[in-house]
Amino acid sequence: MENADQPEKIKVLYLDDEIINLHSFKAVLRMKFNVFITTDPIEALNLIELNEIPIIFSDQRMPEMMGTEFLTKVYQKFPDTKRILLTGYTDMTDLVIAINEARIVKYLTKPWDAEVIEKTINELNEEYIYLKNLKHKA
Repeated sequence: MENADQPEKIKVLYLDDEIINLHSFKAVLRMKFNVFITTDPIEALNLIELNEIPIIFSDQRMPEMMGTEFLTKVYQKFPDTKRILLTGYTDMTDLVIAINEARIVKYLTKPWDAEVIEKTINELNEEYIYLKNLKHKA
C-alpha cells in the first residue's frame, strides 16, 4: 500500500514478445515506477484504457503485430500518450513509419540503459502532465 504522503508512481507499459526483456525491465524500474508488462498487443491496449498509462514502450519485431503497428493503434486511440519504440533493430522504413504514423516521441535501442529509460520516463511524464493540464484549462 502506498503512503498517502508519497506521490503516485508514474505508470509505464512495456510490450515485448520476449519475456526475459519484460521481466528485466520491470525488475529494474518497479521501485520507481508502476510498470505494466505484456506480450499481447490487445492486452496492452486494454491495460492502457483501464489504467490511463501515459508512457508506452514497445519492441518493434514481434510475431503478432509490429511495434509500429501497435504504437499507431495507441496513437489513434490514446493520442496523448508518449510512445517510445525500443528495439534491437534499426530499419529506416520502420523508423519512418514510427515517426509518421505512430508519432513516436523517442526511438531507443536495445540493450537499453536504465538511466536513459528513467530519464526518458520522467521527462515524458512531465510533458504529459503539462499538456493534460493545458487541455483542462481550455
